[in-house]
Amino acid sequence: GSSNENSAFGPVLNPHDKERVPGGSSGGSAVAVASGCADVALGSDTGGSVRQPASFTGVYGLKPSYGRVSRYGLIAFGSSLDQIGILANSPEDVARTLNVIAGHDPLDSTSSAMPVPDYTSFLKSDICGVKIGLPESFLGEGLDPFIKERTLDLVARLKDAGAEIVNIALPMTEYAIAMYYIIATAEASSNLSRFDGVRFGYRQPDAQSLDEMYGRTRSAGFGDEVQRRIILGSYVLSAGYYDAYYKKALQVRRLLKQDFNKAYKACDIILSPTTPTTAFKLNEKTTDPLSMYLSDVYTVSANLTGNCAISVPVGTDKQGMPVGMQLQANDFNEGLLLHVSQYIHTKIKY
Repeated sequence: GSSNENSAFGPVLNPHDKERVPGGSSGGSAVAVASGCADVALGSDTGGSVRQPASFTGVYGLKPSYGRVSRYGLIAFGSSLDQIGILANSPEDVARTLNVIAGHDPLDSTSSAMPVPDYTSFLKSDICGVKIGLPESFLGEGLDPFIKERTLDLVARLKDAGAEIVNIALPMTEYAIAMYYIIATAEASSNLSRFDGVRFGYRQPDAQSLDEMYGRTRSAGFGDEVQRRIILGSYVLSAGYYDAYYKKALQVRRLLKQDFNKAYKACDIILSPTTPTTAFKLNEKTTDPLSMYLSDVYTVSANLTGNCAISVPVGTDKQGMPVGMQLQANDFNEGLLLHVSQYIHTKIKY
């Protein structure tokens, strides 16, 4: 989930304010980096699970393009969405780690054979001529006024540095959360069916029948949020609802990809907030799943399209909580993301 309050070991705490969440679902990895326990950590990003906690904890969080990094060893949640991402305190640490983990893996048929460049060679502190797209639809309702102000300030500073700012339209992003929570839950219900206590996973003891063993095992082994997503996914794949929900979501996903392809003809980078708010309080959204899901409103599109994206820390709000900006680029343009991230890291101070 988006808050890291569903861990089997209890909620993860934000090191900037232990009464707030660190984001999720790879919030433990983000906290390890933000608190100094590790220089670099890996996470899995299915709808923003690396970028959103990176934003909430003030570190860099990269989601590579689909297929750039092997997923061998990852427990599959949404197979068309999952990517292994990197959390670190600088673009250089991200680049060095990506050099090591990127590339084709014969144990992952979805990994790309595209050559891996030296990502540290992109760490330049000059963005003159880079075209940065600003989607106005990402600056509307639901966005914290301070984060909007910080976004526009960053855009102005990048323009002063020689970047070209281009207003772009991404109309299908209005439906991104809806299509994501259909596609992701459908894939999760299929992927997680193997964890039945027979082939994989925990088994609840002392069941008197096979049906009882399945029911008790999955009830005890899966928390409320996991069960919620499995049930949603099973529903949208069920007879009578498949065409109305899952098939329709796949059709709209294709239209979303077309929107982004059109945008990348006009710009090199798409800039937006990573999250609509800074880190929220523990238990603030646990009884309102829809509000929780909307925390990923700006991040899910990159997973649906397969594009690469990174969250870049840009200071803190008035309560001292970190603010993150998201940069997105077309497939296999991680180097360009690192280029612009390095400029922000070295030249723009908040």
